[in-house]
Amino acid sequence: MNSVNIPTVDLLIIILYMVGILFIGVWVVRHQKMTSNNYFLAGRSLNWAFVGAALFASNISTIHMVGLAAAGYQDGMVQGNFEWMAAFILILLGLVFAPFYFKNRISTLPEFLEKRYSPISRSLLAFLAIMGALFMHIGISLYAGAVVFHSFFGINIYVSIVLISVITSVYTILGGLKSVVITETIQTVILIIGASAMAIIAMTKLPDFGIHSLADLKAALKPDQMNLLRSYESSPKLPWYAILLGYPVIGIWYWCADQTIVQRVLGARSLNDARKGPIFAGFIKILPVFIMVMPGIFAAVILKDQIHDPNDTLPALIINLLPSGLKGLLAAALLAALMSTIAAALNSSATLVSVDIVKRLRPQISDRRQVNIGRWTAGIVMILSIAWSPMIARFISIFDAINQILAMLSPPIATVFIMGVMWKRGTKQASAVTIITGFILGVITFLVDFPAFGDTKIITEKLHMPYMMQGWWLFVICMLLFTLVSLLTPKPEREVVENYVLESPLSFITKGKITGISDARILSALLVAIMVTLYLVFK
Repeated sequence: MNSVNIPTVDLLIIILYMVGILFIGVWVVRHQKMTSNNYFLAGRSLNWAFVGAALFASNISTIHMVGLAAAGYQDGMVQGNFEWMAAFILILLGLVFAPFYFKNRISTLPEFLEKRYSPISRSLLAFLAIMGALFMHIGISLYAGAVVFHSFFGINIYVSIVLISVITSVYTILGGLKSVVITETIQTVILIIGASAMAIIAMTKLPDFGIHSLADLKAALKPDQMNLLRSYESSPKLPWYAILLGYPVIGIWYWCADQTIVQRVLGARSLNDARKGPIFAGFIKILPVFIMVMPGIFAAVILKDQIHDPNDTLPALIINLLPSGLKGLLAAALLAALMSTIAAALNSSATLVSVDIVKRLRPQISDRRQVNIGRWTAGIVMILSIAWSPMIARFISIFDAINQILAMLSPPIATVFIMGVMWKRGTKQASAVTIITGFILGVITFLVDFPAFGDTKIITEKLHMPYMMQGWWLFVICMLLFTLVSLLTPKPEREVVENYVLESPLSFITKGKITGISDARILSALLVAIMVTLYLVFK
């Protein structure tokens, strides 16, 4: 793929965007006293709109924009399940987990595990979360973004990594969560506008290729390319049952138990905002299928002779379809996606080290000292991520690699969080054993299936078990292990668990009077209705 010759107007847009985000990120906290509460949780002042927009921006990275366009071109709508299934898990976050997090005034998710189980569980989750932020959220995003900008604009990969890192680090380290969330909200708007413009322009080109209806589009594509749910024969990597069973395992860890994502909910100003923010994010998650996956599908018709590698789909769309000005806007959208993900992970890493490690070792530490440690942590994590990010070149497919790693590591975390809020009998011993054993089993499964010698994936190809189903069966094992250990160990004291467990399985729906159409439960029902309708249309 040849790089784009950047017109002056596009280069100006990119520069103005980067300078503008840096200025806004520092300006919004210029008069704010930087206490630990303000730095790590934005003073618990975020309304539902900021929470929802920031959840979306933290999730959507350059990997998503490039990967979803490539997936649309190669596989079609089936990859859209990662976006639309997220809406159901965000409802779970808003109605089930967020109330517990907010009610108990926790600062980190490992802190929640300590209160529900034990300090050992807290330490285990903190370690996994920091490693995830460093190696996945930041390291992979940095490299993917740098590769994209090298493809588009011919900018050296290492120059891109350093430049993006410096700008994002400055406002994140100085301003904390409030700077991150404010800039993420702006970036969400830019990202949606840029991606929407590309999708609309691509759609307007379809009539030139004889596509005048959805039926015409289906006829021009590979069989089932417009179907969300497919059989194993049609989609060996993502058959319908693997999505139905496997995605919730990944989703619960990612959306409900990952500090990088959930920290926005912890900074909500009220219980209502903590509940409605994730629901709002669920509505926004409808968009990526239409503005990121669909353009890749359109490219399979209008640019099929110009794309030889699916990963070139997004660059090809930009080069061939977008006029000057919009190229710069789309580049700004890519920067928005990249910087928001990195900023989120940096801030969560700082929080985890300061709150879950330093504060526990030195309970009397001052607020100022704690904030400074958080800032140093963010800087160190960024340096380590810069050093690690070029190693991502060793992976063949970044997008699939991320999901496969998540499928292997999510089961024990999903288990202890689900059982923690659903079952009063769950014990601290069961939590620790499940996290450690589940992690070991996940690593073993990943290594066995990784084609280090030869090209064959033993579990995926020899046993015909997609990676999402591997995650599901690991989850089943973790659930059985958690239950068995809990029954063999002393029952936790009632006063220890009563504030962290549901009164009944459906109390998150039935408890409390519905206050009107803006009630989180009504909004959730509306979101479910929309999602069911979409699945029926694209089944």
